[in-house]
Amino acid sequence: MICTACGARTAEGKPFCSSCGRPLVGFSVDRVAPQSSALDLSPSTSPAARSTDRYAGFWLRAAAAIIDLIILAIPLAMAVSYLSVAMGSWRAFLQLHPGQSPDEIVAAFGRPYLFAILCFFIVTGWLYFALFESSAWQGTLGKKFIGLSVADLRGNRVTFGRASGRFFGGRFLAHAPFIGSLYFAVDCICAGLTLRKQALHDRLSGCLVLRKNQGLLYRE
Repeated sequence: MICTACGARTAEGKPFCSSCGRPLVGFSVDRVAPQSSALDLSPSTSPAARSTDRYAGFWLRAAAAIIDLIILAIPLAMAVSYLSVAMGSWRAFLQLHPGQSPDEIVAAFGRPYLFAILCFFIVTGWLYFALFESSAWQGTLGKKFIGLSVADLRGNRVTFGRASGRFFGGRFLAHAPFIGSLYFAVDCICAGLTLRKQALHDRLSGCLVLRKNQGLLYRE
């Protein structure tokens, strides 16, 4: 290919002249853009490509989480109602009053009932997040509404296994006794302050939460 600016010959397929560095006439940058991986995070990536604007920060993720919590509360309320009748724990609701200690509440409802509710909440939460985030939507209903998506470190759709690891590395550990609250606080701080807005469970599972239409490095 001949450069029209300086007349130097450049190897076929090169976008710029090897002599003067000017763009070659008739060459489209779009031809080489797909060769670069989405979200190329290597040190050679340009500052514009490393912009943090593509990553979803704490407040966007919090808004999506609130929507997801409301959605998950619907089947949970149905399970609470059904199990309270099936296991005879509905009377304990009528006896609730302010000032009751946790031990009194556990004794009133019974450990089997509370354990069943906890297992139901964990299983439904796991399937909800893992199935939606590994689907073509790449996000839950809350993320879809806010305009967010979950991807791996290359910007690609995650597998069900990776999405499951993301759930158990985050929301599941947040319910762990004694350390759950501390873990949740650190998780939120990381989501707001790290370079790529990764929470702890994102780093553990190798995931990113991206803003809408920010998954690809090249948009030309």
